[in-house]
Amino acid sequence: GGGDNDANALEWIQAGASHVIVTSFVFSNGQIHMERLKKLVEICGKDRLVLDLSCRRKPDSGDNDYYVVTNRWQSFTDYKVTPENLKELAQYCDEFLVHGVDVEGKQCGILEDLVEL
Repeated sequence: GGGDNDANALEWIQAGASHVIVTSFVFSNGQIHMERLKKLVEICGKDRLVLDLSCRRKPDSGDNDYYVVTNRWQSFTDYKVTPENLKELAQYCDEFLVHGVDVEGKQCGILEDLVEL
């Protein structure tokens, strides 16, 4: 896990991976880098790309929205997880790996409001 980028994505596919899963290459320094995402699509194809969306609510943000987080779930990006944004991102990937990091591994169920998005 981790470290997949435009320099090694094709190597993983050629080695037999069905998909390449990316987070931090596309989401870094607090924002989404669409040019990086588009480059990955050029390299390995939309049908071989999975976007890992680690999601968390920002404390004291004034909203109830989920945001993509990186760096072991400690760094918030400015990218909100909304139906509109998911629809936009779906143009560039085969599937999403979405998880609510505040319940990850706690065996306490799912974040139903996140799943409903």
